[in-house]
Amino acid sequence: MDAVTVNEEGVPYFFKGDHLYKGFHGDPELANETFAEMDDDHHLGHVDAAFHMQHEGDNDDDHIYFFLDNKVFSYYQHKLVEGFPKDISEVFPGIPDHLDAAVECPKPECDEESVIFFKGDDIYHYNVKTKAVDKKEFVSMPNCTSAFRFMEHYFCFHGHQFSKFAPKTGEVHGKYPKPVSGYFLRCAHFADEDDKVERERCSRVHLDALTSDDAGNMYAFRDHHLIEKDEGNDTVAVDTIEHVFKELHSDVDAVFSYDDHLYMIKDDHVHVYKVAVPHAHLEGYPKTVKEELGIEGHVDAAFVCEDHHIAHFIQGNKMVDVDMKIHPRVPTNERPLALFKKVDAAMCGPAGLKVVVGNHFYRFDSLMLMVAARALPEQHRVSTELFGCDH
Repeated sequence: MDAVTVNEEGVPYFFKGDHLYKGFHGDPELANETFAEMDDDHHLGHVDAAFHMQHEGDNDDDHIYFFLDNKVFSYYQHKLVEGFPKDISEVFPGIPDHLDAAVECPKPECDEESVIFFKGDDIYHYNVKTKAVDKKEFVSMPNCTSAFRFMEHYFCFHGHQFSKFAPKTGEVHGKYPKPVSGYFLRCAHFADEDDKVERERCSRVHLDALTSDDAGNMYAFRDHHLIEKDEGNDTVAVDTIEHVFKELHSDVDAVFSYDDHLYMIKDDHVHVYKVAVPHAHLEGYPKTVKEELGIEGHVDAAFVCEDHHIAHFIQGNKMVDVDMKIHPRVPTNERPLALFKKVDAAMCGPAGLKVVVGNHFYRFDSLMLMVAARALPEQHRVSTELFGCDH
C-alpha cells in the first residue's frame, strides 16, 4: 500500500497507485473519483502518505492530509480546504518532501499532540502545537511504505506485510510481521493458510454474520471462512464455509439459530441446516427469503433470543420480527434502530444481545433495552473479546 488513513466516519481508505479501496473488502475505485483536486493539480499516479488529524481543540481536527511529492493537500468532509495544495515545508516546517508514510499520534499515545512522518530510515515526530520536530530512528521496525492508527494501535505496512509498533519508540512486540491480506484487506485467494486460526482470530476485517447454537457454540462468518468457538473449552477452529456447508459456496449475509437448526441467508435465498456433525442440509432448500420468511429486501443481520420463537431481522436502520411458529410467516412490528445506521452481524443468547459494527460489538442485556437505548454502551473488540486474540 502507498498510503492508509481513515475518513471522518472511521472508514479505512487504502491507496495503491491511482486506486482507492474503501473499507476492508470490495472493489477498488479510482482515487480521483473521491479526491479529484489532487489529480487536477498534480497527476495522481499515487499518494505518498496520508493521515487523519484527530487532535481535539485543534483547528485542523478531522481534516485528512495527503502528501504527493513536495505538496500537501488538506480535505475536510471530502472538500479541499481553501488555499491548498501547499508546499509541505510551509504547512509542516522541518518535514522533508517525498515522504514514505505518516500517521497521527494524539496524547497520551505520544507525549504531545503529534504526527509521525517516515522517510527511509528517518522518523520525524512533529509537534502539532509548537511545530517542533524531533528526529528519531526506529531500529527494530522495517521501513514503512504506509502507516496507520487503528483502534488505538499503530501499524507499519511494508510490502505485503505489516507490523504493530509503539509510536514513541518504534518497538515491535509479538509475532510480526504478518500478512496484510486477511487482517486488513480481504483477498480471497491470497493468504497463507498455515496460520489461518491466528489470522481469523485477530483479523480487523468485519464479520458478515454471527450466531450460536442451542449448546452455546458460536459460529462466525467472514468472507469465505467459518470461525467456530466451542462453548465447552473456548477453543477456536477455522475452516472454509464451503467445506462445512458445501451448498453455500462462500460468503453469507446473515445467520440465525432456531430449534436446533441454522438458518443461513445468502442474497435472496435461505439454506437450513440441522445442527449435527456434519451439519445436515435440509431437503427442499434453498428457498427464497420471501417464501421462507416473508421478508423482502437485503438482510444485514438476524437473530433469535434464547427460548423465544421470534426471529428478528435487521435491514439497514430498521428491524422487523417474524414468528417462526406461524405459517406462512409474515414480518411484523417494523421499527427504527436509533443507534445504528448499519449493522454487520448480531447474536442473542444467555449473556444478552451482541450487535457487531465493524471491529467492535455492543452488548445489551435485552432486545428491549437495545431498541429503547438512546446512547451506545461501551465498545468491545471483536478480535479480543469474542475470539480471544491476545494483541
